[in-house]
Amino acid sequence: MSRFRHALSARDAHITTLRLVIAVLALLSAGLWWGWKSAPENLTIHNPPDLRSGSTRAWWEVDPSSVYAFGFYVWQQINRWPSDGQSDYQRNLQAYSPFLTPSCQRYLDNDYETRNRRQELSGRVRGIYEIPGRGYRTSAVEVLSRDAWIVTLDMAIDEQYAGTPVRDLFIRYPLRIVRADVDPQRNPWGLQVDCFEGTPQRLAVPGREEEGDLL
Repeated sequence: MSRFRHALSARDAHITTLRLVIAVLALLSAGLWWGWKSAPENLTIHNPPDLRSGSTRAWWEVDPSSVYAFGFYVWQQINRWPSDGQSDYQRNLQAYSPFLTPSCQRYLDNDYETRNRRQELSGRVRGIYEIPGRGYRTSAVEVLSRDAWIVTLDMAIDEQYAGTPVRDLFIRYPLRIVRADVDPQRNPWGLQVDCFEGTPQRLAVPGREEEGDLL
C-alpha cells in the first residue's frame, strides 16, 4: 500500500513540475511574441557612396555624406522656382513639409509672406546650385551628436524677372539637420531640415568669404 501511495505522490509531483514548465514556456513565448510585434518592420540604412573599401556601421548611424546629400537636395528643391516664385515657392513649402521641422516650416512660411509683401516673388524665376568645386567635403558636415548635424552649403543663386537678371550671388548656408524617424511613408530619409545654425553669409566669389556681409 505504501508503494502505491509513493507512486501517486511522485506522479502528482511530476504533473506539478510539468505545469510549471508549461507556464514558464508560455511566459517566454508571450515575451518573444511581444518583442517580435514591437520590432520595426522597416529599417533605413545609410551607406556611404564609396564602398570599395567596405563599410561596417550600426544600422542607426547616418554617414555625413548622406546628411549632406539630404540637406542639399531639400534646400535646392525648396528654393527652385522654375516659372513663378509666388506659386512655386509656396508649392515647394507644401510639397517638402515632411522634410522640415515644424519650427523651420513656420520660419519659411513667414519668409514667403515677407517676400510676397515686398513683391519679391511674383514673376521671378530662381535657379540655385552648388558652386563648382564646393560640393561635399569632410569639413562641410559638422557632427553635433548622433541625431544632429550642421551642413555647410556653398551655393549660387540666379534670379530673373521677365528674362532680365535681377540677382546673381553666392551664399553660404549653415543648415541644421536633425534625425526625425516620424513618418517613413512620407519621409524615407528619416531626417529633417531645422533651418539655419547661424546667419547665412554672402560670398564675394567662390572660395573667398566676405566677412560680415549677411544675406
